[in-house]
Amino acid sequence: MPMKLIKKTPEYSIFQRGDERYAVQDAKRKAVNGDEKVSILTAEGLLKAPTPKPAPVEEAPAEEPAADAAEEVAAEDAGSEPAA
Repeated sequence: MPMKLIKKTPEYSIFQRGDERYAVQDAKRKAVNGDEKVSILTAEGLLKAPTPKPAPVEEAPAEEPAADAAEEVAAEDAGSEPAA
């Protein structure tokens, strides 16, 4: 099935393929892909720009109370005088 011309400008041509997706060609009839294609289709109102997914929220690692207690005991032992 041939592609249907949607819009032609001096810089590029936009076609709609048989599977309802879009193809963009530059003035030299070379395919335009990637971010440039997305920006052209978005500017023409044919495509909504994809929104980036929010980054997962990482929780702070839980402090281990046993480790803190061991450090406190070690600090107390260092400050006390040895028994005779």
